[in-house]
Amino acid sequence: MELEFTLITLATFIGMEGVTWLTHKYVMHGFLWYLHEDHHQPKYLSFFERNDLFFIIFSIPSIALFYYGVTPVLNELFFIGLGILLYGMAYFFIHEIIIHQRIKWFTRTKIRYFVGLRKAHKIHHKHLGKEDGECFGMLNVPSKYFRM
Repeated sequence: MELEFTLITLATFIGMEGVTWLTHKYVMHGFLWYLHEDHHQPKYLSFFERNDLFFIIFSIPSIALFYYGVTPVLNELFFIGLGILLYGMAYFFIHEIIIHQRIKWFTRTKIRYFVGLRKAHKIHHKHLGKEDGECFGMLNVPSKYFRM
């Protein structure tokens, strides 16, 4: 049973990259651009952005899955929620700390993977509008950004 739950958690974590790509391209750069737009502006007006509301919005499915994953007994839904939570934590670490450096850790990293992620995200942010975007994923970006 533990192996099954571990695989469910891992599969959910991996699958979240696809969910992130689709959500970023079609929701954040689509009908909820109003919330995401300030994230693409060159200067932040404050530490917080409207875009930060997505962390709350995207936590709701995970919280619900945790709740229904222990009611009445521990079941698969809990581990799907766990995979979503772990991906959200990785997303926060990569996006807020490594890429945007909103928390000043790893500011001079030379880790090739982190440098590649930062390059890909810079390409994404060169577009100030919601159209013509690229590199909508977070943890899996095209290999060309690791060779540059």
